[in-house]
Amino acid sequence: MDIVINIAIFLITAIVFTFVGVFIRKRIAESKLKSAENEAQRILDMAKVEAENKKKEEIFKAKEEILSARKDLDDEIRERRGEVQGQERRLIQKEENLEKKLELVEKKEKDLSEKDQLLEEKKNELDEIAEKQMQELQRISGLSSEEAKQRLLSELEKTMTAEKAALIRDIENKTKEEAVKNAREVVGYAIQKCAADHTSETTVSIVSLPNDDMKGRIIGREGRNIKALETLTGIDLIIDDTPEAVVISGFDPLRREVAKIALEKLIEDGRIHPAKIEEMVEKAKEEVENTIKEEGERAVLETGVVGLHPDIVKLIGKLKYRTSYGQNVLNHSIEVSNLARIMAEELGLDPKLARRAGLLHDIGKALDHDMEGTHVEIGVEVLKKYKENEKVINAVQAHHGDVEPQTIEAVLVQAADAISASRPGARRETLESYIKRLEALENIADSFDGVDKSFAIQAGREIRIIVKPEKISDDQMVLMARDVAKKVEEEMEYPGQIKVNIVRETRVVDYAK
Repeated sequence: MDIVINIAIFLITAIVFTFVGVFIRKRIAESKLKSAENEAQRILDMAKVEAENKKKEEIFKAKEEILSARKDLDDEIRERRGEVQGQERRLIQKEENLEKKLELVEKKEKDLSEKDQLLEEKKNELDEIAEKQMQELQRISGLSSEEAKQRLLSELEKTMTAEKAALIRDIENKTKEEAVKNAREVVGYAIQKCAADHTSETTVSIVSLPNDDMKGRIIGREGRNIKALETLTGIDLIIDDTPEAVVISGFDPLRREVAKIALEKLIEDGRIHPAKIEEMVEKAKEEVENTIKEEGERAVLETGVVGLHPDIVKLIGKLKYRTSYGQNVLNHSIEVSNLARIMAEELGLDPKLARRAGLLHDIGKALDHDMEGTHVEIGVEVLKKYKENEKVINAVQAHHGDVEPQTIEAVLVQAADAISASRPGARRETLESYIKRLEALENIADSFDGVDKSFAIQAGREIRIIVKPEKISDDQMVLMARDVAKKVEEEMEYPGQIKVNIVRETRVVDYAK
């Protein structure tokens, strides 16, 4: 029972204390809340005071900055005003200086005007004096002014002729020394490196026979064999008294070669009749075609030209059977190609372009028997057909001067062509054309006033002119040589160059008695 009471008392006490604790905590919390509110109010008041102080401080700083900026602005305005005033002073001073200079210029103009007037008066006086002196000189010399002028001009012309001739000689000597030296080195080196063998074909070919009895077999019964051979090949077969030889005549070298090969095969076979002749002629044509192809490939390989169309290579090989003034055109083309290449290498130009143009420059000669036109026109047409390089076409077109060369390599092809054609032994001329060329050369020399005699010598490579000493002076010889050379260049066509050699001789004869 006591335990229950004690528990009840304990519970009551606990409840009382719980309520008391809650009340006390509530009071304490209210006290803390109030104190926190007071503290917060105090902090807010302090913040307001500080904010007010900060505001006043910032306003004071702003005022100070405004005052400082105003002061700086005033200083800058004063400085600018000083500069403007200085510039105004300088401008005023410049205006004053300009006015002074203007006054000086006006004064000088006035002085110059006075001097001009004085000079004009003096000039008139001098003119009068000169006129009087001229009249006095004319009276003393007995010559009019025109006569004196003509005499003076005549003397001046003689002096100028001598000076001009001396200047020409000096310039020519210097130019020749340098040009000849350089040209000889380049051309000499090129020719040394390009030593080609040349053959000289004519319009006939000779076939050797094992014996004279073979001539009858070649002629055949009633001449049927020789007629068949001539009909199939288009050439003339000449069988005469020449021992153990038959002459094949024809202007087409290809046909002559076919006939020669066919006849040699017939002689070797021994069976000669029309059917066999036709068979051998076909074989000979095939052999010539193969030879043409091989020769074209050899020429291309020898010159180092690449990328040519097979038809052009074939045309190059065809040049083996073409001659010009007795010079084999294929060998000539190879030589021109090599010469042009070597000179281009020596001069630092394009050797590929030079050797290509040199090889193709006479390509038209492979077709000039079959087509109308010059070999230059035909060659240009063929190269355009096969889309050849424009520079190569220009070099081919210009190698005889038909058009102006557009590249230096084209000029080298011209030079190489002239070197190959004009070297001794390269070409032959007919007697008639040779004589005409010599006569034309002498006629050109004789057309000049003061020429006594002229002689074309060195196979037309030199014209020697003997002048009349009383008409042509030593100085006039120089000018005449240039005029003769220029006229020869304009009126004649010739390979290489022609030397103009003028001789003036004065002889004095007297007798001792």
